[in-house]
Amino acid sequence: MQTAQFKNQFLIAMPGQVAGDFARSVTLLADHNDDGAMGLVINKPSDLSLVDMLGQLDIEAHVDRDMPVYWGGPVQTERGFVLHTDEGDWESSLHIEGGLAITTSRDILEAIGNGFGPSAYLITLGYAGWGAGQLESEILANSWLTAPSKSAIIFQSPAERRWADATGLLGLEAYQLSGAVGHA
Repeated sequence: MQTAQFKNQFLIAMPGQVAGDFARSVTLLADHNDDGAMGLVINKPSDLSLVDMLGQLDIEAHVDRDMPVYWGGPVQTERGFVLHTDEGDWESSLHIEGGLAITTSRDILEAIGNGFGPSAYLITLGYAGWGAGQLESEILANSWLTAPSKSAIIFQSPAERRWADATGLLGLEAYQLSGAVGHA
């Protein structure tokens, strides 16, 4: 059976349907197939700064001192994922449609720390994952909306605006979303 493909889509949490850390979250779905889905939450900054993270890895940090590391999801929260414009030749990258990639190798962190990384990037600890059929079931239960991803929202919108900006891609204002759902 072939599932619907939501690769390179934003997964937008519906108010009143998704709670906890995923409430008002926007997740970029990097991969989706019959075996499940994987993505990175792009609008939940953690208390850890990029400078501090690079320091813990003994990597020089010539970066914005205020740049946060994001909570990317509850899976492998000790592992870093760099969502970036698809530039450079890194050791371990997943190339996503739309000119994006996710890299997990140390070489990109060293390049970023030294000012030679990709032109735009967002770093997360952890990722969000769904088993076979799980994401489709959650979408059918009205937990999530999907919208085509936009690099400008990932890299240019302030984190606190990304949920509303992603919702706007659907022609909706955030206030128009309701946690109450019904089926015809």
